[in-house]
Amino acid sequence: MKHVLSCLLALLMAWNTPAWANVSRDQAAAIASQATGGRVLSIERIQRDGQTFWRVKLLTPQGEVKVLWIDTASGQAR
Repeated sequence: MKHVLSCLLALLMAWNTPAWANVSRDQAAAIASQATGGRVLSIERIQRDGQTFWRVKLLTPQGEVKVLWIDTASGQAR
């Protein structure tokens, strides 16, 4: 149930955000958490190769630490 609510929240946030708007810190955290099912440990804004990303460090349910890059323009996770 918690996973379903996380997915729904991420969808609503994406739908309510205009295409030209930057992805906020909270939105990036929600996207990363929903993609991995993990808990956000830290998040910072990074410039890389002429683009801006949110670097999100997460602790997965399996106990692994992962880093996801969230594009601030599109919200796409890498």
